Amino acid sequence: MAAEHPKRRTKTAKEMAEQLGISVRSVRNIIAEPRENFEARAAEKRTRARELRADGASYREIADELGISIGSVSSLLHAKQTTKAS
Repeated sequence: MAAEHPKRRTKTAKEMAEQLGISVRSVRNIIAEPRENFEARAAEKRTRARELRADGASYREIADELGISIGSVSSLLHAKQTTKAS
C-alpha cells in the first residue's frame, strides 16, 4: 500500500494516532513510504557515503554531512550492494 501523502514526518505514529483518535497501525498504513522510494533514498545515501569516504572524509565528517550517526555511517559503508532480479 503506497502512502496517500508521501513525505518525511516530524511526529511519531503514536503521537499522530493519539491526536487523530485512530490506531497506530492505521497511521502507519496511511503514511507508509513506498518501498521503491525508500530503497532509492537508501541507495543514494550509501553511494554518497562511499563517495565521501573515497575522497578521504572521516566517519564523523560523513555523519555530519548526511545527518546520521557514526554507527550508521559504518553500516552504510559496509553494506553489501544488492540488485533486484528481473
